[in-house]
Amino acid sequence: MKRTAKPAREKAGAEAPVDPAFLPIVEAFAGQRDVSRKKMFSSSSVLSVKGKIFAMLVKQRFVAKLPRERVDQLVASGAGTHFDPGHGRLMKEWVSVDRNGPPWLELAREAHRFVKSGKA
Repeated sequence: MKRTAKPAREKAGAEAPVDPAFLPIVEAFAGQRDVSRKKMFSSSSVLSVKGKIFAMLVKQRFVAKLPRERVDQLVASGAGTHFDPGHGRLMKEWVSVDRNGPPWLELAREAHRFVKSGKA
């Protein structure tokens, strides 16, 4: 896949290549100075704003931080599930969606606004 934009600024440890499924998300935020990419949950496909994660790809699922009410709405509609980071405790402000769910880029933009606002 040809890259048309520079990737989001990378933090130390994020030098690994971006998963192709997450690349459009990284490219969409490439021009924003307050957005950086880092590694977490064994994934280098993690975006943060002002140091706080707002979107990531975990086990081929898109994960975004959104207001609890919005996450509950997505889960209730069947569009996503609460994110489980692996210890069995579901995260109330994190939604996990597969490729058949809502458009990832729209959710990423929504998550970016939410986290950047500081209401997260």
